[in-house]
Amino acid sequence: MGDVRRIDGGDADQVALTLDDLAREGARRMIATALEAEVEEYVGSFVEHLDEQGHRLVRRNGRGKQRRVTVGSGTVGLRAPRVDDRRVDEQTGERVRYSSRILPRIARRSPKVTDVLPVLYLRGLSTGDFRPALAELLGEDASGLSASAIARLTEQWRVEHATFRTRRLFTRYCYLFVDGVHVSIRLGSDDRLCLLVVIGVREDGSKELLVVEDGYRESTESWACVLRELKARGLSEPKLVTGDGALGTWAALREVYPQARHQRCWMHKIANVLDAVPKRVQPRAKALLHEIMEGPTRSAADEALEDLRRELGAKYPKAVEKLDRDRDALFAFYDFPAEHWRHLRTTDPIESAFATVKLRTRVQKGAGSKAAALAMAYKRLDQAQHSWRAFNGAELVKDVLDGVEFKDGEKVTDDKDDTMDERVAA
Repeated sequence: MGDVRRIDGGDADQVALTLDDLAREGARRMIATALEAEVEEYVGSFVEHLDEQGHRLVRRNGRGKQRRVTVGSGTVGLRAPRVDDRRVDEQTGERVRYSSRILPRIARRSPKVTDVLPVLYLRGLSTGDFRPALAELLGEDASGLSASAIARLTEQWRVEHATFRTRRLFTRYCYLFVDGVHVSIRLGSDDRLCLLVVIGVREDGSKELLVVEDGYRESTESWACVLRELKARGLSEPKLVTGDGALGTWAALREVYPQARHQRCWMHKIANVLDAVPKRVQPRAKALLHEIMEGPTRSAADEALEDLRRELGAKYPKAVEKLDRDRDALFAFYDFPAEHWRHLRTTDPIESAFATVKLRTRVQKGAGSKAAALAMAYKRLDQAQHSWRAFNGAELVKDVLDGVEFKDGEKVTDDKDDTMDERVAA
């Protein structure tokens, strides 16, 4: 049995409540108090509006019938205060109707509840599974969340995604993060969706979702189509693109944005290298890999790579080959501001957005269709981007866009060049 507290219910009886019950009761009381304050403010603002008999035109009018409203802490019963507003709108000639901003007349759930729906769906819940899942999360009376309501929401997300994928891009983007995320579609089916995701870093250092599209196994043509559409919508050539080792991505970039630098994702690379060594060796190999990745300069990273080669190369040559194959792309970040390194080395913005739904693993049940999965994935990422951190050293993004050169994370300046010349002359 869960933790239980007792509260005074207002009479001789003592009511036993779980912590979830307490949270819901607290939410109910806070909302009720807020509704009362809102009505008092509204009625008070029209206290001087009187009819011919001297009676107020705006006054309290009891309470409405109780309705069940789903909020973040569960489903609560509320009787909203009513207002009798007898004023007439001068433009329409109709009676003015009071509507609460906190709890509109037709509201049955908080917008925060809507936020959780794409997460549940992407966890592999079919439409029919929403009600028991939400009942577990929000209580048995999770109202307003029927299968038809879910269907309407998913249709709304499809419309939003259609608008999102065709909008013009008017700003400059310095960096791109690209990744392919695989989603199971139906239970007992091999049908899978490959989501092609692109996140851009704007001139002010903020991250922005640019693409969520259906691709075919991260093929070159699928990525090329995505990049060509971005270019047609106004995306100029980025300075650096971070992604995993999918060959289709880089072939498409060479075709559409041939001048963009390539940065291999270190998290993907570390996982690939560890797969090439026994489990007993993996902790040591991981430590060596982090020494390479976190080297303060390119030369320090090269030295750390040679240390790994000497220690593991003889027994596990394939592990070293995986690093040698992408050596330049793994170290591309050294030619950009040191403040940006922690961002540029991985596709973490994409990975972390999907971490809670674990789309790279086989889920128990998939989305009902590719269209539904695509809409849900877009909605999940669209919500996630509001919490994405801007780049450290955001002011340096403009320098990179303007062509300022960096070496080992620092600006290459004439002063440094002159100092070096003086040292050579001496």
